[in-house]
Amino acid sequence: MSEIRVLPEIRVLIVDDHELVREGLTLLLEEAEGIVIAGQAGSVAQAVVQAQTLQPDVVLLDMMLPDGDGVSVIQQLKAKNNPARVVVLTSFAEDEKIRGALQAGATGYLLKDVLRHDLLAAIRAAAEGISTLHPVIQAHLLQQLSQPKQTSPLDMLTEREHEVLKAVAEGRSNKEIAVSLGLTLGTVKGYLNTIFGKLNVVSRTEATLLAIRHGLVTPN
Repeated sequence: MSEIRVLPEIRVLIVDDHELVREGLTLLLEEAEGIVIAGQAGSVAQAVVQAQTLQPDVVLLDMMLPDGDGVSVIQQLKAKNNPARVVVLTSFAEDEKIRGALQAGATGYLLKDVLRHDLLAAIRAAAEGISTLHPVIQAHLLQQLSQPKQTSPLDMLTEREHEVLKAVAEGRSNKEIAVSLGLTLGTVKGYLNTIFGKLNVVSRTEATLLAIRHGLVTPN
C-alpha cells in the first residue's frame, strides 16, 4: 500500500446510539497523534446537524441509530454537499447493509472488532479519500463478484414492456395504463399479450407476483 499523507489534524465526529461506545471511542482516539474529536451524535438527526455545524474531516458512523440507519446519514450529508468522509464502524456485516453504505458513498466499512491500529489507519486513510474495508467485508464483496450473475425473466422485456408490467403490478387498469403511458387500449392489450407470453404467465396476478419476486415493484 502506498504511504498515506497524514493531515496536520483530523477532526472526527463519532456517531453511535450508545453513549458508552461514543465515550470509549473518544478516549481511544484522543490518545492518537493528529486526531481531534470534533463532537458526538447519537441519532441520524443529530449526526446531520453536527456534521454541518462542526464540519469534521471524518464521520465515524454506526449503521443502526434510533431514528434511522447510517445510510440515511450518508445520503443526507451528500445531499448537503458536506465534504466529510464517512467510515462505517458497526457490528453488522450483512450484504444489504454493506452495499447500501458503499453505494451511498461511505469511504470505509469496518466492524467493531477492528484493532485500534487498523481503526486509526482507516480514519487517516479516509481523510485522504482512500477506502478501507474490514477483511470480513472484503471477503463478502469478493464472494459476490465471484458468483455468476443471476438472470431474470424480466430481462427479456423491452423498456416499454417493463413500464407496462410495472403499471400492472401497481394495480392499474388497462385504461389507466393507456392514459399514463400515452397509449391506446388496444396497444396496452397487445403489450400485455406479449409480456404474458415472454414471462410464460396467463394472468395479471401471476405477472404481478413475478414482478415483485424480481424486484420490479415493492409489495405494499
